Amino acid sequence: MSAAGSPGRLRRLAETGREPLSFHFDGVRLHALAGDTVLTGVLLSAGHLRKAEFGPERRAGFCLMGACQDCWIWQEDGPRLRACSTPLREGMRLLSGSPHYWPDPRS
Repeated sequence: MSAAGSPGRLRRLAETGREPLSFHFDGVRLHALAGDTVLTGVLLSAGHLRKAEFGPERRAGFCLMGACQDCWIWQEDGPRLRACSTPLREGMRLLSGSPHYWPDPRS
């Protein structure tokens, strides 16, 4: 089970020998491998990346190449990033929604 209470959307089939790393997503410690994007790291453990801003729909990225803006998430210190094209780093602290905006898509 995952941070989101459901199995991960992705399954790792290859490249399992890379260096492990950990990060936090919505306060939950998750694990991935060096070289993974933020999107890959989150979706290995969670069923979705975030909720839509103005509805109950769950989002998990769409184009996977940084063009559609479906994978924007936030760092705990405020800046947002594109999960599909940002390399995951050890110790990153990420949020599915901004604590500074309303409506909060995490609720």
